[in-house]
Amino acid sequence: MDYKKTNAPLTTVTRDMIAMAEQTGNVYETVCVIGKRANQISADLKKELEKKLQEFASSDNLEEVSENREQIEISKFYEKLPKPTLIATQEYVEHKLYFSNPLKERDMLDD
Repeated sequence: MDYKKTNAPLTTVTRDMIAMAEQTGNVYETVCVIGKRANQISADLKKELEKKLQEFASSDNLEEVSENREQIEISKFYEKLPKPTLIATQEYVEHKLYFSNPLKERDMLDD
């Protein structure tokens, strides 16, 4: 997913957790779903950033100053992105997350 095009807010937003919990039926399960997705997003962003910064790992001293500026610009860009938790919450609110609870599904089959 392209996290650069997300419409997640850049700052923290107060949300009604009871209303958000309607999809799962449980506030704690909602927080768990959002938390797991935030961890996935964080790992993806970290891999992407490391991949881009890896290009600068083998540089000569003469080119170091110009590449350092590029490296700083890349780092600043990633710093300005919304936090993974905010992106995950926005995905959850917009119903863009697929999640399942195997225990609930098994209990429903047993009934």
